[in-house]
Amino acid sequence: MSALPASAAAATSGPAAPAAPAASSASAVTADSAVPAAEEDAARALALSLADPVRRERVREAVLASGEVPLTALARGGLKSALAAADQRIAAAKGLDAGVGPLLRLRLGDASMRGALGAGTAPWVAAAGVDDDAPTVVAYDSRGRAHRLDARHVPARPVYVVDIDGSRALAAGLGVLDAQLRHYGLASAAPAPAPTRDGAARAPRARAATAGFWTTRVTAVELADDEEPWIKGDAEIYTLVTGFGQDGKVRVDPVDMPYLDNDGTVYRPGQILVNWSSYKYDLADAVMMEDDGSTNYHDLAKAIATALLTITDHGAYIPLVDAVLDAIPNDWWTDDPDYVDSWYTLSRTDNGTRHGARGNGWMTLEPYFVRES
Repeated sequence: MSALPASAAAATSGPAAPAAPAASSASAVTADSAVPAAEEDAARALALSLADPVRRERVREAVLASGEVPLTALARGGLKSALAAADQRIAAAKGLDAGVGPLLRLRLGDASMRGALGAGTAPWVAAAGVDDDAPTVVAYDSRGRAHRLDARHVPARPVYVVDIDGSRALAAGLGVLDAQLRHYGLASAAPAPAPTRDGAARAPRARAATAGFWTTRVTAVELADDEEPWIKGDAEIYTLVTGFGQDGKVRVDPVDMPYLDNDGTVYRPGQILVNWSSYKYDLADAVMMEDDGSTNYHDLAKAIATALLTITDHGAYIPLVDAVLDAIPNDWWTDDPDYVDSWYTLSRTDNGTRHGARGNGWMTLEPYFVRES
């Protein structure tokens, strides 16, 4: 999804917290170039390998049977080693553990290409890591020659796309992001019982009366059509829920939304978005993002922490959307991570449809009480 620059002013801030990391966009730029470069190298190497008719047939059968396959599973010998090395380069560039598993995958650029591929038309190979606004896509044939294809119109010739397994990468990345945000102090611990006037301990607000806690869950959600290039696969959407924790410090909770594959489609997930027992106020913000492949989650956590750790609780809720958007380095407003939409001051009592501030999506929300077993 096409990114927009953050232009609104940051939220009111107080003295800088000593735990705030030093801000730097250097590694963000490295990640933004390293991932597409690794995909491009892998696409070119695979294309050359398809000169072997036995390999070409094996790859064709695997793609037609499964839709998408781990790239290293299709290779042998030196090619397998080269693709495994590209996998490791991508994991490192995204700040993921080397044990995350195979990230590179192969799929058809569009379902309409299945007929031509099945009929024996020689496929070309392209990398998915192109900018959303790029007018053309580069594809390679089995002799290593480059061909430029229109990015907005699906070609008749079948094209294999070397891409990242977004679901695997995002799940691992959000784990890194959550751990790093906790490291920087952006995930507050559960509050201690507050003493009453007679000195007895009083249970926190979330555990008062009936055992359980209130949440806000998403009963329906839709994103607008952003006219992405055909070479892009399913969207990989996540939301950063922000607010003030029970300890009065800013907290950020990453929420994976793996079902949000396509724009222009209404999804009805029944997913919990906000756990209100974690928040001091009955208000929180949500910033929805898409990972197109090059996000380094260590750097994203640093950037967010640098901005949010300077914000203090003044006894009234302060919207944090602008601070999150302003925290992301300008270098990242190209292809990754993409800003999808944002929702200011979600309330615990929200019950109905809320449209995003950018106008790129809407969510239907409802209060939902989770009872303890």
